[in-house]
Amino acid sequence: MVKKENIHKQISLRINGKEYVLKVLPEMMLVDLLRDKLKLTGTKVGCRKGECGACTVLMEGKPIISCMYPALKANGKKITTIEGLSKGVQLHPLQDSFIKYGAVQCGFCTPGMIMASKALLDQNSNPKLIEIKEALSGNLCRCGGYQKIFKAVISASKKMRRVK
Repeated sequence: MVKKENIHKQISLRINGKEYVLKVLPEMMLVDLLRDKLKLTGTKVGCRKGECGACTVLMEGKPIISCMYPALKANGKKITTIEGLSKGVQLHPLQDSFIKYGAVQCGFCTPGMIMASKALLDQNSNPKLIEIKEALSGNLCRCGGYQKIFKAVISASKKMRRVK
């Protein structure tokens, strides 16, 4: 019988600007590495089927569903979670706008929505409503408050354009 510690694989990755070298089991998903090993619990676990978007993080700037992404595959990658957006107590414009527009609602979908929105705004600083809807189409809000979310993203895009 093979002991579990003998089948751990070592990976190195950069999460929110910090380097990590970790040993993980081959079957571990990225969301579990983030939440259980690193205690970055802002990334939520919803469906574990890649359907709700609650676990969305950015890998190399692109949104990924971390509940379906093997941790081993993240070796050598740069990852940003919701915890990596703020600078100390200074919230990212998306985080600030989600609060201002009441888009946080129950809060469960919020981290995934914000991360998907960040990926969009990094590529398109002035998206049309249809582009926002398309970018967030993989993220479900159980509260059904999509209009507040869309307004928050539009507001954040304006703030971010002024800052540049």
